[in-house]
Amino acid sequence: MSKKKIIFALLLLIVASFLWLIFEIYSVNYYLEASKVFEVKKGEDLFTIASNLSKQNLIKNKYAFIFYVLLKNKAHLLKAGDYEILPKMSIKEIADMIIQGKSRLIKITIPEGWNLRDIGFYFENLGMFQAEEIWEIAGFPATVYKEGIDLPKPRDFSQKYSFLKEKPTNIGLEGYLFPDTYFIPRDIKAEKIITMMLDNFDRKIDPQLREKIKRQNKTLFQIVTMASLLEKEAKNPEDKKIISGILWKRLRYRMPLQVDATISYITGKKSVKISNKETQIDSPYNTYKHEGLPIGPICNPGIESILAAVYPQETDYWYYLSTSEGKILYSKTLREHNLKKAKYLK
Repeated sequence: MSKKKIIFALLLLIVASFLWLIFEIYSVNYYLEASKVFEVKKGEDLFTIASNLSKQNLIKNKYAFIFYVLLKNKAHLLKAGDYEILPKMSIKEIADMIIQGKSRLIKITIPEGWNLRDIGFYFENLGMFQAEEIWEIAGFPATVYKEGIDLPKPRDFSQKYSFLKEKPTNIGLEGYLFPDTYFIPRDIKAEKIITMMLDNFDRKIDPQLREKIKRQNKTLFQIVTMASLLEKEAKNPEDKKIISGILWKRLRYRMPLQVDATISYITGKKSVKISNKETQIDSPYNTYKHEGLPIGPICNPGIESILAAVYPQETDYWYYLSTSEGKILYSKTLREHNLKKAKYLK
């Protein structure tokens, strides 16, 4: 083969390779069916990032990713963080996102049992927005609730979320902001965070569970309210189911629930110890002063507590108390209960 032919073949190969890389850079990933969060750790270089993207099947060709970043001379600008990779994103779009850092996501965690007050101050402490911005959308917590004082009405989301139609309109979204880990843009709006949590609730409470609740002649609002009590009263699923059985039984027999956690919700205190004076607080959340369930949920329960509310365990117990070590003691009679209180709650 002549020298000219060899040069021509090499040039042809280079052009073909270049065109192929360009095609790979701009073509989209049809194999990714759902969005995924991809983490770029601090200190990772271009080659590590490309390799990790390829291993997680987020890009088809790591060499095309490397070529594109080097061609733009942006390897030194790749930023650490969590990125949401969407279906049908091209290598160019993914690379630009990591270079610019504009779509970087931050990780937030809403623990089970947090209430609106906790959530509001959490975002305020993150420096994202004021707690009141959450409360004006989702409702104000009981610590600022007073009979006769007009507070802004919570935003009505019942047109979008049918499960909220059973909720009284004067009650906020306490109980429905599903506790979980979320990845969000730092510049996200408060309303978007609320809808992300409501979307998650909608997914977790599946149609089968909703049908079970309906067959029990209960509303989802009642279940969520009960679940919020269980979330605060017990730590493990076994105790939650037993306490669920006790509380539903008390409701049937029109006995006051006398759940200490409802008092803590009113006062905003983190301590589980309450005084006799506090049991006389005039609030519709006070289950010592008012019969039945509180006016609404007292926190945002996890799925374990919701399931315990739906599937209570029937026992002969009517009373329970928690020791300082967190152990729950059950009693069948009031006398037995009072003896345990005298012994363990000194």
